[in-house]
Amino acid sequence: MILGLNKYSYDDFCATGEGNNSGSRNEEDETKEFKSKNLEAERKRRQKLSDRLLELRSLMNKATIITDAITYIEELQSTVRDISDQLHQMDITLKEDLESQKKGIVVAAEEMKKWGIEPEVQVTRLKENKLWIQIVCQKKNRAFAEMMEAISVLGYDPKDTSVTTTKGALLVTSCVEVMQDGCTEVDQIKDFLLKTIKRI
Repeated sequence: MILGLNKYSYDDFCATGEGNNSGSRNEEDETKEFKSKNLEAERKRRQKLSDRLLELRSLMNKATIITDAITYIEELQSTVRDISDQLHQMDITLKEDLESQKKGIVVAAEEMKKWGIEPEVQVTRLKENKLWIQIVCQKKNRAFAEMMEAISVLGYDPKDTSVTTTKGALLVTSCVEVMQDGCTEVDQIKDFLLKTIKRI
């Protein structure tokens, strides 16, 4: 009788022990599942954070590009304004120069007329290959350069040249030597230089 009780108690004790072991395993499984869910949630959270950072960087890059483009456009606009101002100033200066030249030409013509000075060309042969040329014309811009170019076209090399301006007139005297294939006819040289004077 006593043995029966002891056996019963031992079986009950064993049964109770097995129940405790089963409960412990269930708790471990639940803990693992909880940790797994936490890890997955953390992974998703970090992935979202990474995606947002990438998106933010992309937006910042676009904003930087737009800012740089705006700055570049503003610099171009400033450059265009500066160039426009310079061109406007150059246009004003050019007009003033042209007006001054026109006034100078009118004054020169009036001075020549007042003193009875007429445009003329004199050509004198000094030697077979050497001439003395005197030119009187109205004082104008580039008049002297045009005369020297005309003499060169005729095939002559100016060796001794002087320039004088007086009473609205330009007086050019030059001793020239003929170059190869130069014109040697005095009348032809005179006519050509007179035409050049009228063209200036």
